[in-house]
Amino acid sequence: MTPLTKLFLRFVGQTSPTPMSIEVTKAEGIYLYTPEGKRYTDLISGVSVSNVGHGNKEVVEAICKQANDYLHLMVYGEMIQTPQVSYAQKIGRYLPEGIDCVYFVNSGSEAIEGALKLAKRYTGRTELISFKNAYHGSTHGALSMMGSEYYKNAFRPLLTDVRQLEFNNTEMLSSITERTAAVLIEPIQGEGGYRIPSREFLQALRKRCTETGAILIFDEIQTGFGRTGKMFAWEYFGVTPDIIAMAKAMGGGMPLGGFAASYEMMNTLTFNPVLGHITTFGGHPVCCAAGMAAMEYILKNRLMEQVEEKSALFEKRLISHKSIKEIRRAGLMIAVDFGNNTYRDKVVAKAVEKGIVTEGFLFCDTAMRIAPPLTITTEQIEEISAILLQAMDEADE
Repeated sequence: MTPLTKLFLRFVGQTSPTPMSIEVTKAEGIYLYTPEGKRYTDLISGVSVSNVGHGNKEVVEAICKQANDYLHLMVYGEMIQTPQVSYAQKIGRYLPEGIDCVYFVNSGSEAIEGALKLAKRYTGRTELISFKNAYHGSTHGALSMMGSEYYKNAFRPLLTDVRQLEFNNTEMLSSITERTAAVLIEPIQGEGGYRIPSREFLQALRKRCTETGAILIFDEIQTGFGRTGKMFAWEYFGVTPDIIAMAKAMGGGMPLGGFAASYEMMNTLTFNPVLGHITTFGGHPVCCAAGMAAMEYILKNRLMEQVEEKSALFEKRLISHKSIKEIRRAGLMIAVDFGNNTYRDKVVAKAVEKGIVTEGFLFCDTAMRIAPPLTITTEQIEEISAILLQAMDEADE
């Protein structure tokens, strides 16, 4: 154990008793490097954050340029800042018709908190609905919407008037009523193991929310900014939500989140009460400059157009292994399901030993995550797939 590792374990708050504890001194492209020079391939991307790769030069240049102009100002107040305005306008081009106003925050959890408050403020209702095996964040409101009692029970009491439905179960949508302020859903479940709903289910959900006046919120925190091959996943289903929450890749590696809605709806946060939602650092100019550069990089280099080909190549190379029961994928959100949690853990451990950083899912303990930067090449996929197959073979022994 290195001296820095000892300090890390002692002074930095931990989230599990067994952190991976890989000491990183440099990151570039899809690779992480240790002080000893060992190279790890990043198949997690900071959980779908580093879509344009680590150390992206255009993002770094944008950060430096903005830092030279100014850092923090009064973010929500009287200061008009070009990075915020330009990025909000750019994002708006890829949002559904009618969603044209972005409120910047710092993270995905905060985006969910803001979206829930906005829905309650706009409707005057209190009931909130989410889905089992959903993950929306760890702050109190977001945690209340989580679809797992295991992660919630130690922190109760949480928000009241919250209920969970079964994901992809159309019959349960009748539970949405005129009491419902909002229905919060991931268009593709992330921590549930990359579960993709049917188009019919999401369309029925949209119809039911329209009938009852409930606000439909899409949590696009993991799916956003090209991860699925579209800028946002709502485009796949022909379904327009009322609010979209975003974060993760939004900042190009810098901390940034946001929720977007119509101007009419968003404007309700400005009165009764005034300052209905405020944040000190949300929309930080450096983070917005980084996010803008990352988004432009995705578009300029046509990364979204390459996502399906890369995703399909992973499946083609891996699916023949006898231990794989199913591969679920939506672009470069790939779940390799072994149907066995003990075996999955062995494969992940073997992969890390071989220099491939991957992990499982909070609510699917039989599947392994593959979510590399969108910049990954087909040659790299071939190499990584061969190593993963070796890890599976060794885990079989």
